Amino acid sequence: MTSRRILHADADAFFVAVARMADPDGAGKAPLLIVGGRPGSRGVVCSASYETRVFGVRSAMPISQALRLCPAAMCVPVPRHACSATSKAIAAVLARFTPLVEGASIDEWYLDLTGTEALYAGETLDATARRIREAVHHETGLWVSIGGGSSKLIAKLAAERAKPRPGSGATGVRVVAVGNEGAFMTEFSLAELPGVGPKLQVKLAGVGMVRVVDMLPHDRATLGRWIGRRPAAWLWARVRGIHSTPVETRAPAKQISRESTFDRDVKESAVIAGVLRSLSASVAADLRGDKLSARTVTVKLKDADFTSRHASRTVREPIESDRVIAEIAMALLAKLRAERRMSARLVGVSLGNLTPVRDAEQLGLFGTGARVGASTGRAAGTATAMPPMTVERPQDRAVSRAVDRVRARFGANAIRTGAGRQT
Repeated sequence: MTSRRILHADADAFFVAVARMADPDGAGKAPLLIVGGRPGSRGVVCSASYETRVFGVRSAMPISQALRLCPAAMCVPVPRHACSATSKAIAAVLARFTPLVEGASIDEWYLDLTGTEALYAGETLDATARRIREAVHHETGLWVSIGGGSSKLIAKLAAERAKPRPGSGATGVRVVAVGNEGAFMTEFSLAELPGVGPKLQVKLAGVGMVRVVDMLPHDRATLGRWIGRRPAAWLWARVRGIHSTPVETRAPAKQISRESTFDRDVKESAVIAGVLRSLSASVAADLRGDKLSARTVTVKLKDADFTSRHASRTVREPIESDRVIAEIAMALLAKLRAERRMSARLVGVSLGNLTPVRDAEQLGLFGTGARVGASTGRAAGTATAMPPMTVERPQDRAVSRAVDRVRARFGANAIRTGAGRQT
């Protein structure tokens, strides 16, 4: 049986790298950089530069705590539009090497090159990985670390060891040869294995198992008595590098969303509406970037007392334009605010019932618009009173796509969304 040839590509300090590219004169010149929010915000660290991590700053840490550890660091919000565009650009490069590319997250991908030996004229997996790494950097400006092996597990762990962190001596690529999986796994602690969470770590440590080598002498029956039959079964296989899950292209997204947490509770409806209008434009751009349209718009509002409320509207025909999506979102926000006028902690918008996009140019720039009157609308389980009809015209779609092209060429801030009217 032919051994699988799996690669795992992991973008190095992805959010930091994209933030620096998006703002070369600001974040681009800050060696101590935290991405996730502004100073004084309620945000958490999404990523931090390697220089900042030396101070103990880690992902998911509150911004306030991170700044106490590293007061000199520069804090910037996540450049979401730029991150999405860069992720898609990297995925497009990877797809040229194999059609089997699975996006594990916005900055991680699995590639299955099994059976491509003839296509690559007998090139080693290591050599192919290095060519992929150079191609990604040449076309996107970002580096990816690539791990390779006979399974997704081995490839992912190898990519982690391949990261060229300061002082590590790593070169960005590490491929584990077939037959060496067991020896490779002995390099790791159990906590480093995907799926071994804090609770299981405590249970394992309680029976004297901290590293992979601690578990290897024990059979599955013994492990089952100590930590339970099911976790023992899969962990027994993992510590030996056994993992048969295939690389699969992911199913289309069921929902696209954007939300924003305010630095402090906001009472003014006009401020909340301005942020929601901007989020609506961003989520609409994400929708079009994925060549999709939507039939359901949902607005989320989290009040100062942490109560989360939602209002949705489903229209008869798919929509994609900034104008129509924003108009529906504004009406939904107005209803939520009328029901309970409390200061807001967070506002968000999501698009659902996704379908492949229509071609606005084929419909004609000034053709008859599609009537997208509400078919349903709900907020906290009740019907939502909505305007009787909204019309998305072909020119709405054409204008939105034109804006996308301008932003793709000149940057996300080339055209900005106005604050809009008060709700």
